[in-house]
Amino acid sequence: MAGRQPAAAAAVLLAVLVAPAPARAAAVCQNTAVPSPVAPAVPVEDQVYAPKRLAPFATGRGVRVAVIDSGVDAGHPQLRNRVGRGADFLRDDPNGRQDCVGHGTGVASIIAAQPSTATGFQGLAPDAVIVPIRISEQLEIDGKAVGDRGTPAQFAEAIDFAAGPGNAQVINLSLVMTDDNPLVRAAVERALAAGVVVVAAAGNLGDARGGNPTPYPAAYDGVIGVGAVNRDGSKASFSQYGPYVDLVAIGEGVTLAALVSGHRVDNGTSFATPFVAATAALIRQRFPGLTPAQVARRLTATADPAPGGPRSAEYGAGLLNPYRAVTETLGPGTRPAAAPATMSGADPALAALDRRRARSRDRAVGFAVIGAGAVLLIAAVTVIARRGRRRGWRPARPG
Repeated sequence: MAGRQPAAAAAVLLAVLVAPAPARAAAVCQNTAVPSPVAPAVPVEDQVYAPKRLAPFATGRGVRVAVIDSGVDAGHPQLRNRVGRGADFLRDDPNGRQDCVGHGTGVASIIAAQPSTATGFQGLAPDAVIVPIRISEQLEIDGKAVGDRGTPAQFAEAIDFAAGPGNAQVINLSLVMTDDNPLVRAAVERALAAGVVVVAAAGNLGDARGGNPTPYPAAYDGVIGVGAVNRDGSKASFSQYGPYVDLVAIGEGVTLAALVSGHRVDNGTSFATPFVAATAALIRQRFPGLTPAQVARRLTATADPAPGGPRSAEYGAGLLNPYRAVTETLGPGTRPAAAPATMSGADPALAALDRRRARSRDRAVGFAVIGAGAVLLIAAVTVIARRGRRRGWRPARPG
C-alpha cells in the first residue's frame, strides 16, 4: 500500500492485486541495501503508545503475528530471533525471511522490534513472533506502479497459510485491493472462523486525486479497518474514509526499521495498521479466550475520542489507545433483553369498565375525605367562637 512521501523519497508498497503475476524467479534483489542511520531519539508514536508502560501487562509473548507483505529482513538487529520461517507466495524462496523493498520489514518492526540501547525506537509487542509471508513487491515511483505482485488467488493462499500452517493469531494486511475478490473474501472468512484477528489498512487514496475507492480486505465483514492520523490526531489527508474504518492510528512521519540496519521515516495507512495489529497481539496475550469480534470490540470500545465524534467515516470509533485496550474492564457487549410483556386473558371491554370504576371510587374517596375535613374545621371554629364570647374575648388564663 502506498505511503505518501516527497517525490524523491523511497518508493512504498502498493499491493494492488488485480493482474496476473509475472513468472516466479529466484529472489535476487536488484538493489543491494546498505545500512541506514540509527534514530537515537524516542519517536513521537512510541511516546504516545508507550510500549514500556504496556510491558507489565503484555508484550505479545506467545502470540504469532503474520505480516503478509514484501517479506521481512530477519537480519535487522532489532528483529533478530523475532521472525519465524513464514512462506513466499511471490517467488520460489523457501521462506519469507527476506525483503527487497523494505515495506514488510518496516511493518514488522512496528510490531516486534526489540528494545535497543542505541535507539529509542521499539515495537509495541516486542515479544511477539513475526510470521513473514511474501506476496507483493509492487512499488509506486513518481506516481507509477513498478514491480512484482501476487494475484488475488496467491493472496488468498497467503491468508490461508497464515491462519493454517503459519499458526498466526493475528494477521496484518498493509495491502489494499481496489476490487472485491471472492477468493480473498473467502480466505478472510476462513481465517476469522479459525479465530484469527485480521487487521487491514484502509488505503492511501483518500484525497481528491485518489478518489477514495472502497478498499479490500479492509471492507470485508469482521476485518478491523485502520485509517491514519497525523501526530496531532487529525486525519491524514491521504487516509481513505468510509464505514470500513474501525479506528485510526498514527500513520504520518512513522519511524520504522530500514533494511539491513538503522531506521527510516515513512507515511501511510500501511504503517498505522501494525500499531493496531500489535495491540491485538497484546490483547491476545492478556485475554487469550477472546474471539476476533471481541478483540475488535475491545479495540474500538477503548479508543480515544476523535474530532469526528463517537463514530465517523474518517476516524471510525476513534484513536487507538493500547494502554486502555489491555487494562480496562468493559461492560456487557449488548443491552439486556427487554422484559417479556404480560398477557391477560380478560375481556378488554370489562377491563376498561373496571378501570373507570376504580377511578370513580378514587374520586369518591377523595371527596369524602375533603368533606370530613371541612366538617371538623367548622366544628372547631364554632367551639372556639363560643368560648371567646363567654370570656368577652379576653385571653384565657393558665389552668
